[in-house]
Amino acid sequence: MRTGALKSAPRGSRAAALGAATLWLLSSSFAQAALGGSQTSVDQDRAHLAARSLTITNSAYSLQTLSQTNGDVVREFMNPEGVIFAVTWQGPARPDLRQLLGDRFATLQADNAVRTRRTRAPMTVDRSDFVVHAAGHSGAFWGMAYLPQALPSGFNLSDLKTGTAP
Repeated sequence: MRTGALKSAPRGSRAAALGAATLWLLSSSFAQAALGGSQTSVDQDRAHLAARSLTITNSAYSLQTLSQTNGDVVREFMNPEGVIFAVTWQGPARPDLRQLLGDRFATLQADNAVRTRRTRAPMTVDRSDFVVHAAGHSGAFWGMAYLPQALPSGFNLSDLKTGTAP
Protein backbone atom coordinates (compact mmCIF):
# COMPACT_ATOMS: atom_id res chain seq x y z
CA MET A 1 0.00 0.00 0.00
CA ARG A 2 2.67 2.40 0.92
CA THR A 3 4.49 1.80 -2.39
CA GLY A 4 1.27 2.53 -4.33
CA ALA A 5 0.78 5.76 -2.43
CA LEU A 6 4.33 6.85 -3.25
CA LYS A 7 3.88 6.04 -6.93
CA SER A 8 0.59 7.93 -7.18
CA ALA A 9 1.84 11.05 -5.39
CA PRO A 10 4.32 12.14 -8.06
CA ARG A 11 1.77 11.43 -10.80
CA GLY A 12 -0.80 13.57 -8.99
CA SER A 13 1.77 16.30 -8.41
CA ARG A 14 2.66 16.30 -12.10
CA ALA A 15 -1.00 16.54 -13.05
CA ALA A 16 -1.54 19.40 -10.62
CA ALA A 17 1.53 21.22 -11.95
CA LEU A 18 0.39 20.67 -15.54
CA GLY A 19 -3.07 21.96 -14.68
CA ALA A 20 -1.65 25.04 -12.96
CA ALA A 21 0.66 25.76 -15.89
CA THR A 22 -2.22 25.42 -18.36
CA LEU A 23 -4.39 27.76 -16.29
CA TRP A 24 -1.56 30.29 -16.08
CA LEU A 25 -0.97 30.20 -19.85
CA LEU A 26 -4.66 30.61 -20.61
CA SER A 27 -5.16 33.45 -18.16
CA SER A 28 -2.05 35.32 -19.28
CA SER A 29 -3.02 35.15 -22.94
CA PHE A 30 -6.38 36.78 -22.18
CA ALA A 31 -4.73 39.55 -20.17
CA GLN A 32 -2.32 40.62 -22.92
CA ALA A 33 -4.07 42.24 -25.82
CA ALA A 34 -3.86 46.02 -25.54
CA LEU A 35 -2.60 47.16 -28.94
CA GLY A 36 -5.13 45.86 -31.44
CA GLY A 37 -7.46 44.90 -28.61
CA SER A 38 -10.76 46.38 -27.47
CA GLN A 39 -12.15 48.31 -24.49
CA THR A 40 -11.80 45.10 -22.48
CA SER A 41 -8.02 45.26 -22.93
CA VAL A 42 -8.00 48.89 -21.71
CA ASP A 43 -9.84 47.76 -18.58
CA GLN A 44 -7.33 44.92 -18.14
CA ASP A 45 -4.42 47.33 -18.52
CA ARG A 46 -5.92 49.69 -15.94
CA ALA A 47 -6.26 46.82 -13.47
CA HIS A 48 -2.82 45.37 -14.28
CA LEU A 49 -1.14 48.77 -13.87
CA ALA A 50 -3.25 49.70 -10.82
CA ALA A 51 -3.88 53.02 -12.52
CA ARG A 52 -6.47 55.79 -12.37
CA SER A 53 -8.15 56.43 -15.70
CA LEU A 54 -9.57 59.37 -17.60
CA THR A 55 -11.37 59.05 -20.93
CA ILE A 56 -11.77 61.77 -23.56
CA THR A 57 -13.89 61.00 -26.61
CA ASN A 58 -14.43 62.84 -29.86
CA SER A 59 -15.80 61.80 -33.26
CA ALA A 60 -12.44 60.45 -34.48
CA TYR A 61 -11.24 58.43 -31.47
CA SER A 62 -11.29 57.88 -27.72
CA LEU A 63 -8.26 58.55 -25.56
CA GLN A 64 -7.91 56.61 -22.32
CA THR A 65 -5.21 58.01 -20.02
CA LEU A 66 -3.96 55.64 -17.31
CA SER A 67 -1.99 57.32 -14.50
CA GLN A 68 0.02 55.34 -11.99
CA THR A 69 1.04 56.52 -8.53
CA ASN A 70 4.74 56.41 -9.52
CA GLY A 71 4.16 59.06 -12.21
CA ASP A 72 3.96 56.75 -15.23
CA VAL A 73 1.29 57.71 -17.75
CA VAL A 74 -0.02 55.32 -20.42
CA ARG A 75 -2.37 56.56 -23.14
CA GLU A 76 -4.43 54.17 -25.25
CA PHE A 77 -6.15 55.43 -28.40
CA MET A 78 -9.27 53.64 -29.65
CA ASN A 79 -10.79 54.14 -33.12
CA PRO A 80 -14.57 54.29 -33.74
CA GLU A 81 -14.56 50.54 -34.53
CA GLY A 82 -13.43 49.89 -30.96
CA VAL A 83 -9.84 48.85 -31.80
CA ILE A 84 -6.88 50.14 -29.78
CA PHE A 85 -4.79 51.58 -32.63
CA ALA A 86 -2.05 53.28 -30.59
CA VAL A 87 -0.42 53.23 -27.16
CA THR A 88 2.01 55.76 -25.69
CA TRP A 89 3.86 55.78 -22.39
CA GLN A 90 5.99 58.20 -20.42
CA GLY A 91 7.38 58.19 -16.93
CA PRO A 92 10.09 57.21 -14.50
CA ALA A 93 9.64 53.45 -15.00
CA ARG A 94 9.37 51.32 -18.12
CA PRO A 95 5.83 49.93 -18.32
CA ASP A 96 5.02 46.28 -18.90
CA LEU A 97 5.40 46.33 -22.69
CA ARG A 98 4.27 42.72 -22.94
CA GLN A 99 0.96 43.87 -21.43
CA LEU A 100 0.64 46.99 -23.59
CA LEU A 101 1.72 45.45 -26.91
CA GLY A 102 0.15 42.02 -26.47
CA ASP A 103 1.03 39.60 -29.27
CA ARG A 104 3.12 42.27 -31.00
CA PHE A 105 5.65 42.25 -28.14
CA ALA A 106 7.37 39.30 -29.87
CA THR A 107 7.87 41.47 -32.97
CA LEU A 108 9.47 44.21 -30.85
CA GLN A 109 11.85 41.65 -29.37
CA ALA A 110 12.68 40.07 -32.74
CA ASP A 111 13.32 43.39 -34.49
CA ASN A 112 15.62 44.48 -31.65
CA ALA A 113 17.39 41.18 -31.00
CA VAL A 114 20.70 42.27 -32.52
CA ARG A 115 21.71 45.15 -30.29
CA THR A 116 24.96 46.96 -29.85
CA ARG A 117 26.72 47.00 -26.51
CA ARG A 118 25.00 50.31 -25.82
CA THR A 119 22.02 49.25 -23.71
CA ARG A 120 20.29 52.62 -23.88
CA ALA A 121 19.84 52.44 -27.63
CA PRO A 122 16.26 53.19 -28.72
CA MET A 123 14.03 50.26 -29.62
CA THR A 124 12.27 50.56 -32.94
CA VAL A 125 9.96 48.61 -35.19
CA ASP A 126 9.10 50.12 -38.55
CA ARG A 127 6.81 47.75 -40.42
CA SER A 128 3.84 48.47 -42.64
CA ASP A 129 1.45 47.03 -40.03
CA PHE A 130 3.23 47.91 -36.75
CA VAL A 131 5.43 50.84 -35.64
CA VAL A 132 7.23 51.34 -32.31
CA HIS A 133 9.62 54.04 -31.10
CA ALA A 134 10.82 53.65 -27.51
CA ALA A 135 13.74 55.02 -25.55
CA GLY A 136 14.77 56.21 -22.14
CA HIS A 137 16.95 55.61 -19.16
CA SER A 138 16.42 55.07 -15.48
CA GLY A 139 13.92 57.66 -14.32
CA ALA A 140 12.75 58.75 -17.78
CA PHE A 141 11.16 56.31 -20.24
CA TRP A 142 8.91 57.12 -23.18
CA GLY A 143 7.54 55.43 -26.23
CA MET A 144 4.77 54.97 -28.72
CA ALA A 145 3.38 52.07 -30.70
CA TYR A 146 0.68 52.14 -33.34
CA LEU A 147 -1.03 50.15 -36.07
CA PRO A 148 -0.96 52.27 -39.26
CA GLN A 149 -3.83 50.35 -40.89
CA ALA A 150 -6.11 51.04 -37.88
CA LEU A 151 -5.53 54.81 -37.65
CA PRO A 152 -8.81 56.73 -37.96
CA SER A 153 -9.28 58.88 -41.04
CA GLY A 154 -7.63 62.26 -40.53
CA PHE A 155 -5.70 61.18 -37.41
CA ASN A 156 -2.54 63.20 -36.91
CA LEU A 157 0.46 61.27 -35.53
CA SER A 158 1.49 64.37 -33.56
CA ASP A 159 -1.50 63.59 -31.30
CA LEU A 160 0.49 60.58 -30.07
CA LYS A 161 3.24 62.87 -28.85
CA THR A 162 0.99 65.35 -27.12
CA GLY A 163 -1.62 62.85 -25.94
CA THR A 164 -4.41 65.27 -26.63
CA ALA A 165 -7.76 64.82 -28.27
CA PRO A 166 -9.00 67.61 -30.54
